[in-house]
Amino acid sequence: MGKAGQALKKVLESYGISQYSLASKLGVGGASVHRWVHEISDPNAERVYEITEALKQLNPSAAKEFVRLYLGEAVEDGDTDNPEA
Repeated sequence: MGKAGQALKKVLESYGISQYSLASKLGVGGASVHRWVHEISDPNAERVYEITEALKQLNPSAAKEFVRLYLGEAVEDGDTDNPEA
């Protein structure tokens, strides 16, 4: 499981954001965030976007770090597979 969960766990710990506060911003139960953080289940693509938006409200730097950790080289290096893009 989960690159999103790994990234989310690191960001929540690094920025001191509680699972509860993220769940509250997302309008989901704390159990959902717990399952993502502990890699029991993965959020879908739409939910990853919503997580990013919620993190922006809580701490914009945390949102940027989440995206960086989740997408990794795809964001850092640009699209190296398609030089015409």
